[in-house]
Order: sequence, then structure tokens, then C-alpha cells
Amino acid sequence: MNSRRDFLQKIAAASIVVPFFPKAVEASTEVYQGPLLRVAILGLGSYGTRVADAMQTCKKAKLVGAISGTPSKLTNWQSKYNIPEKNCYSYQNFDQVKNNPDIDAIYVITPNSLHKDFVIRAAKAGKQVICEKPMSVNAKDGQEMVDACKKANVKLLVGYRMHFEPNTLEIIRMRNAGDFGKIMFFQGLSGFTIGDPTQWRLNKQLAGGGAMMDIGVYSINGARYMIGEDPIWVTAEETKTDPVKFKEGVDETIQFQLGFPGGAVASCLSTYSMNNLDRFFLNGTKGFAELNPSTGYGPIKGRTNKGELNFPHVTHQTVQMDEMSDIILNGKQPVVPVDGSEGLKDLKIIDALYLAARTGKKVDIKL
Repeated sequence: MNSRRDFLQKIAAASIVVPFFPKAVEASTEVYQGPLLRVAILGLGSYGTRVADAMQTCKKAKLVGAISGTPSKLTNWQSKYNIPEKNCYSYQNFDQVKNNPDIDAIYVITPNSLHKDFVIRAAKAGKQVICEKPMSVNAKDGQEMVDACKKANVKLLVGYRMHFEPNTLEIIRMRNAGDFGKIMFFQGLSGFTIGDPTQWRLNKQLAGGGAMMDIGVYSINGARYMIGEDPIWVTAEETKTDPVKFKEGVDETIQFQLGFPGGAVASCLSTYSMNNLDRFFLNGTKGFAELNPSTGYGPIKGRTNKGELNFPHVTHQTVQMDEMSDIILNGKQPVVPVDGSEGLKDLKIIDALYLAARTGKKVDIKL
């Protein structure tokens, strides 16, 4: 398999939150009459295509533009998604999108190290911005992105699709209701065996790291929304079995621990060299919750000490884009934030985690 995308693609789509299935069917027949978020996707690779396909069934968001460094991709997208030529741009000229009133937002889906420049350019063009996770390669760049969007008075959202996933949200609801008692422990396992050694995810300059920047960030972010707190310290240890494939600065496997102010601890694994690792487990004094798979494209499977969680399915990216339309156009506040400040917290944790792995020391985290 060539990437995390290929690994996760083997699992079918995930779900939306609805109280009863009959109401879901009824809701699906309703015609949405509110404002549409008109989106241009920047970066037309495999995940950009996945988002574009998912948006075909969105009710509150519409794909109207495309931005790419490859002319043939733009031609293909014009035909496949019925995108007007006037809404297509190259990486060189996309600043001209500022003169296009038919595009509201730009979704940046490129290798990690390119996020900063494209996000800042989109903000300067006056467009709302959505950026794929991780938001950038380090906290310094992330802060500059947040500042640029604030200065331009545009929103910066991050593609945290799991923040809208129903099994995940139900566990968060139960935790907030006290169903699990005092939270004591979280385990996050995120990994797969990566393929093609020439891909950008194994290039330090493009990815900003290795497995941690691709799949491990799920366990970092998951620990935070499952426990309901931000960590205050981290310890970490890196293991590398193939220094040829995983060059200097490209992590293969990292085991890490996070400490939280309420006393909970998280024990997590991020790896590019082991399969069958997509599981979250939350333990409290009164009960537990498990997601397995926890972050794949679906179906997400959840259970607690009270039984199985069962929700009807819809594609994660479809739900994400409809929810982000509500956030941008209607000021909706999601249960778990997806804004630039949320993305910046994960980058600060990653910076501290890499420092802990290099030094072998416990590193304090200040968010």
C-alpha cells in the first residue's frame, strides 16, 4: 500500500449523528434552502479527489473551483465536476482568485510543508480557508497562518473530520455526562505499513517528519478530545528499524505518553511499519469507551461499558464540509473545535514530542 489514504480506503464510509434511523431517511428528503459555501480545492491529489467526490452529496457546500500545479488535472476536474474554466487556477496565478466573487473558500490539500504559503496567500486574497491536517510542519509556521487569517479577517479551519463523527461525539457526550466517571487513561494506536519509499510522506522537506505528521497526529488529537483536556507534559521514544527508508528526520515509530491536568495519562503509538493499528480506548472509574476502527474512513465502530454504538453511515468528508459551511456562513460552534487555534495546539504538542524523543527527557507543554 502506498499511503495512509490507501490503507484507510479499504474501510467503507462513516456516519452522521441522528437519533433514529427513520428520521434520517426523512431528513434526507428535505431540500436545504440556506446559503451554500462555494469551495475551490487547492491540491488535486488522491485526498483532494476524495473530498471532491464527497462534496457531490453535500447540501450546504458546493465544489466550484480547482487549483493545481498540473494543467491536465485542471482539465480533468473541469469535465468530471462541471467546474467552469474561469474558476480554475494554477499555483502561480491563484492569487487572482481575489477577483472571483463565485468562490467563498479555498481548501488547501497539499503536502504539509506547502500549507503555510498557500493558506497565507488564500487569506490575503480574502477567501475563507480550510487546511488539511496537520495544519503545518511546526508551531511557528502554524502561528503565522493563524495570524495571517486573523489579519485578513477570514476564518481558518482544519480538516478534522473525526470531530463530526457520531460514535466519537456520542462518547464525548457520555464523558461530559459523567457516564465514565473520572477519566484515568487513554490509549491511541495509529499506524500502518507504508509503501512507496519515494512518496512525499517520506520526504522530510515536504512532510515535516514521518508517521507522526501523517497518522500519529490522530492519536494526539484523539487523546485531547476523548479525555476532554489538553496535555501538560510529554515523554517519547523513537524506534527506527529501516534507516534507508526512514531517513534522518523521518520518524518510523514513536511511542509517547501525555499527561493531563486532571491526572489522566495517555499512552500512544505512531508507526509506519505495523498494520492493524487504528484503535482508541478510554478508561474511567465508572466505565470505558472504545473506537475500533477509530479514525479510518468508516465505518467507525464504537462500544462502551453500556453496549455497542450504532449509527447510520454517511461519508466523513460530506459531513465535514456541510458542518464547515455552517461554521463559516452561520457561525455554528462545533462540539469539538476545528479552527486554526485547535490545529496550532496539535503542532505545539508535536514540537514538544519530537524534542522529548530527541533528548529522552520529559518535556512540559504550554498551550
